[in-house]
Amino acid sequence: MTEVNVVGLGYIGLPTALILAKSGVNVTGTDLNEGLVNSLNKGKLTFQEDGLEQLFQEALTNGISFSTEYCPADTYILAVPTPYIEETKKLDPVYVISAVNKVLDVCNKGASIIIESTISPGTIDRHIRPVIDKRNLEVGRDVHLLHAPERIIPGNMIHELEFNSRTIGADNLEVAERAKKVYAKFCKSEIILTDIRSAEMSKVVENTFRDINIAFANELAKICRTDDIDVYEIIRIANKHPRVNILQPGPGVGGHCISVDPWFLVGDYPDLTNLILTARKTNDSMPSHVLSRIRDIMREHSVTEISKVGLYGLAYKENVDDTRESPTLQLLERLDEHLAFGVKVYDPFVKENLVENQYQDFEEFLDDIEIVVVMVGHDHIKENILCLKEKLVLDTKNIIESPSVYKL
Repeated sequence: MTEVNVVGLGYIGLPTALILAKSGVNVTGTDLNEGLVNSLNKGKLTFQEDGLEQLFQEALTNGISFSTEYCPADTYILAVPTPYIEETKKLDPVYVISAVNKVLDVCNKGASIIIESTISPGTIDRHIRPVIDKRNLEVGRDVHLLHAPERIIPGNMIHELEFNSRTIGADNLEVAERAKKVYAKFCKSEIILTDIRSAEMSKVVENTFRDINIAFANELAKICRTDDIDVYEIIRIANKHPRVNILQPGPGVGGHCISVDPWFLVGDYPDLTNLILTARKTNDSMPSHVLSRIRDIMREHSVTEISKVGLYGLAYKENVDDTRESPTLQLLERLDEHLAFGVKVYDPFVKENLVENQYQDFEEFLDDIEIVVVMVGHDHIKENILCLKEKLVLDTKNIIESPSVYKL
């Protein structure tokens, strides 16, 4: 019998299901995407990640199965999308509610539903608990609800699954301890037990903290650009102070955590989130700042065709194929709004053609452009910097040390 049913086999759910199976747990992974499930059942991963292939093979050896159906089980881990509503900035809980209802159709009596998806504080009380209470009365399953927010990042998932501390929020200690035993199968770090609302808030606060600190670096880059000061030199010097640790500026903030979670707080506490809102606006403005730098370079060198510009990097961070909320995609949206078409794009990790004028060959990409905009600091570009020596380069990631290279 399935011990744990992991629901949602994306960047969080799949590695979690695999590492549980590797650890000897009887796991079924469930996803409504039939193509994704078929691919996994054929032994083919749906995204790339260091160490994931080996983990996949070990999980297969231990009997993990994949299905589009929910399974009877004692424990459910939900890792489904939690988008926000653009107009209100509030969490849209539709996927979580749907998953919970489907679990309640099949789960064993006394089962635990652990929501790993990042949710705004109070989501479980407002949206999930009423569903559980109503269905508990209808079907008599006495289901327990928990929140154990995921804490891993693409590019380092396997290590962080094992060595990042975890937080489990539950209504009572006994239920929390049972969930802790599940996570202790693979988590070698501290597992903190708390109440559900504290677990909800802690995860959102973690990512909001990062967003605010990145925004300070990005705003500093804009200030220094105005007065022709080297922002990287300023940060280097300031960080010599023992209590100063300024992050590096960049072309924007992507991914499904830092660029999304702060909006939950803005949506729920609009009168109390002035700093958080400003940080979000600052980071969301960086693709437009990059666009203005491209314009400056084009004017300086009399480049009249935007089609001579190439964006290197489509992922939201280095050495992964994850394009969620990618600054490059945000920049392409700005270009589209200005009716500027024809910009070339290349990313060695993104094999699926997601945008117009996306190249799959690096040399061909370089042959067709005059200006290279480094949007992502993949190891690939660091290893091929010499290939850029005949190009005008805007390095938004500060990976190229050359006086002729343009920076933010």
